[in-house]
Amino acid sequence: MNGWINGFLGVLIFSASLPATRVAVTDFDPLFLTTLRASIAAVLAVFLLVIFRQTRPEREDILPLIFVSLGVVVGFPLLTALALQHVTSAHSIVYIGLLPLATTAFAVLRAGERPSLLFWVFSISGSTLVFIFALTRGFTLSPIGDFFMLGAIIACGFGYAEGAKLSRKLGGWQVISWALLLSFPIMALLAFTTRPDTFANVPNSSWIGLAYVSVFSMLIGFVFWYRGLAMGGIAAVGQLQLLQPFFGLMIAAGLLRETIEWPMVTVTVAVALCVVATKKLA
Repeated sequence: MNGWINGFLGVLIFSASLPATRVAVTDFDPLFLTTLRASIAAVLAVFLLVIFRQTRPEREDILPLIFVSLGVVVGFPLLTALALQHVTSAHSIVYIGLLPLATTAFAVLRAGERPSLLFWVFSISGSTLVFIFALTRGFTLSPIGDFFMLGAIIACGFGYAEGAKLSRKLGGWQVISWALLLSFPIMALLAFTTRPDTFANVPNSSWIGLAYVSVFSMLIGFVFWYRGLAMGGIAAVGQLQLLQPFFGLMIAAGLLRETIEWPMVTVTVAVALCVVATKKLA
């Protein structure tokens, strides 16, 4: 039960990431936002590692940690920030329904798993639904936003798969902490060089969005998420990701007053059903 509770809290925290990014990116450059949120989270991660006296990763763990960093510290935050300059958070949240599929696909590639034929049928069906939605509901108006979101899902799935595998050895929150620490020198340098000339005109809402994605989305969410995966099992607790689009749509509607169209909800539900089927058949 504790594993499910932790996993649920992680998903709940991640659900507000895209709406918070949408708010912050209106006043911050996507690259600056990405590098600054990673830098802030890295400083907090250092405190955690020191307070709990964590031993350094072994040399063989460095490359997987770099992969985690590229996927969830750099890739997903940057690509979603770029996407949200062109599409609403409600539109982008639909793509989160593909995240469990992307994670499973990389688990197949990295762990050598061999799902059944029916697994791939449902997997491809879910991907097709998202593609059709994007094509008929604004893809031609802002294809770059949709391409960025697809890239973000691929990057995040890759980072999740690598992190889940490595967490069995290092521990859940330790993986994201070490990944943040490894990327910190480059992220801090880029944050400094891409900073705006002045912060005088940045409203409080953008600062709140930055604070949320830095503290909660980039660190605290992973503490609960990886702990849940470790305690309850990756396959079982991983299904909680199916709730993320629903929570995200509610947050986007409640906080940002964005319009939630019925096709968005329909596609989200359909993709969730496909992912449930793939999880049962994997």
